[in-house]
Amino acid sequence: MNSFHKSVLLKESLEALRIEKGGRYIDATLGGGGHTVNILDLGGIVLGIDQDQDALDFVRKSEEQRTKNKELILVKGNFKDIEKIAHLNSFEKVNGILFDLGVSSYQIDTPERGFSFLRDGPLDMRMDKSSSLTAEVLVNLLEKQELNDLFNKLGQEHRSWSIAKSIVNARRIKAIKTTDELSKVIKNAYGIRGEISDFTKNELNKRVFQALRIAVNSELENITESLPKALSLLKEKGRLAVITFHSLEDSIVKKSFENFEKENMGKNITNKPIMVSDEEANNNSRSKSAKLRVFEKN
Repeated sequence: MNSFHKSVLLKESLEALRIEKGGRYIDATLGGGGHTVNILDLGGIVLGIDQDQDALDFVRKSEEQRTKNKELILVKGNFKDIEKIAHLNSFEKVNGILFDLGVSSYQIDTPERGFSFLRDGPLDMRMDKSSSLTAEVLVNLLEKQELNDLFNKLGQEHRSWSIAKSIVNARRIKAIKTTDELSKVIKNAYGIRGEISDFTKNELNKRVFQALRIAVNSELENITESLPKALSLLKEKGRLAVITFHSLEDSIVKKSFENFEKENMGKNITNKPIMVSDEEANNNSRSKSAKLRVFEKN
């Protein structure tokens, strides 16, 4: 495990991409570089993209020699701009492209990033710290109906209205600024008093925190926009591999691949997604919901 993030479905992703020596690959979500390092070890050349400067700094330091040798090119950016980034770095007609849509362990475990309800920190949730929209802005400025819609649609939260109502009531007294403050509001909306276990805390908070994170980072819009661009960058028989972690992402990828196939742009390699093994799920609890889908370009 690297200290930044433990890569999910690593073996399966590498097999899906069919890494060739001297082949060119794009890691659209670099993170801690786990997938990228293994592609490099197999002889591939990688363009690594991430909007999180902390991730880029970590990989640049750990893979200093490979960046100097131009085996690894690192770029700060959002994968919705993958086509533009690839062109600027002369990375067209590539062998494979990988998207790992999960939040990195580093982001979750760093309280000041505000992704986790188990660690008190500012209500931030920005993957790109230079952007202006934070979870705090959404929680304190959205109207009750807007909050309800957000939690319902992006979090599939069945108590979205009660939570939205509790947030609006709470912020009339004092702005909600931290993950712990929001977590307490959610607990109150569920009518729970007293101390709760981390398991219960997870069950209460995960859907609301997911919804806020998706909204802050425009995650669903970005993946929808980026997949056709990624496909256009692949050479013949090149492969696009996408790892998702919840049903909203997976649905977008599944439908996109089905549409690509209908338009005779290639073939869907995974009619059913590849899931993590029991062994991986036991070794890394955060991997349990991961699904891998693969598309091959004509």
